[in-house]
Amino acid sequence: MMNKRIVFMGTPEFAVESLRALVEGGYNIVGVITMPDKPVGKHQSLLQASPVKEYALSQNLPLLQPEKLKDPDFIEQLKAWKADLQIVVAFRMLPEIVWNMPPLGTFNLHASLLPQYRGAAPINWAIINGEKETGVTTFFLTHEIDTGKIIFQERIPIKDTDNAEIIHDQLMKIGAELVLKTVDAIINNEVHSIEQKAIIADEETLKPAPKIFKETCLIDWHKTTKEIYDFIRGLSPYPTAWTELQTPLGEMLILKIFETEKILQQHDLAVGSIVTDGKKQLDIATPDGFIRIKNLQQAGKKRMPVEDFLRGNARLFQKN
Repeated sequence: MMNKRIVFMGTPEFAVESLRALVEGGYNIVGVITMPDKPVGKHQSLLQASPVKEYALSQNLPLLQPEKLKDPDFIEQLKAWKADLQIVVAFRMLPEIVWNMPPLGTFNLHASLLPQYRGAAPINWAIINGEKETGVTTFFLTHEIDTGKIIFQERIPIKDTDNAEIIHDQLMKIGAELVLKTVDAIINNEVHSIEQKAIIADEETLKPAPKIFKETCLIDWHKTTKEIYDFIRGLSPYPTAWTELQTPLGEMLILKIFETEKILQQHDLAVGSIVTDGKKQLDIATPDGFIRIKNLQQAGKKRMPVEDFLRGNARLFQKN
């Protein structure tokens, strides 16, 4: 079983956990594919390797970093690895010439309970939408993104205090276990995959998980307290919800917000109003209560507890 030739494709830390589980489990990883090194730094003059590349190099695994997945040279190099099976974890959309190459197919690990939350940011959107559970799914790749036949799923609860980082780390670990379970089932010819359309109820609306941009992360204080609370924790710590707030002195602040509490309380304040004691408490008015900010980052400054922020900005919150 362990002699089956496996090619692994992935880029971020989320994918490293699965690759590590395969390597430490004694599976025959004949090659790894990851994104090209990314320019970083003020002048984009430095190149940063992906976490998957760093791990692959540490294990002396053969490595490819194609710019284009249809490049003939890359296709020839991939064919030369003679993979029986390909595994994709947090990579990019593959052309058919790639995913259709190995005889046992190509499967993907996705961080949602498919068919819900197809797309680039399933963890964030599940929390933003206030879901009570999420999970991981393995499925065979096909033409349309995240639509192939489901192999296995594993569920976890989402607690009211969980943020995207907590759920990411939990799914990363159970996802690695599911990858091993899936590989074993495929190699032993014990897979009974099911079409996604077979588990979509007629009345069910599928929720998407599109890529998140900076403008996506702007807080709308006119939403309910619960919706804003879920929005902030669904984007914490990355890419992070942000807002522009006007202080009692009229200065505009641009703040990233990482952690909050929700307070349901009737009031007659304008939405977005700041209520603070200037020492430990910073509340923002919503239509049905307040969001109490616990941890934040002012533009150009470090992330800090709200007490430190208020101590350093006391003058901004002194009413005339």
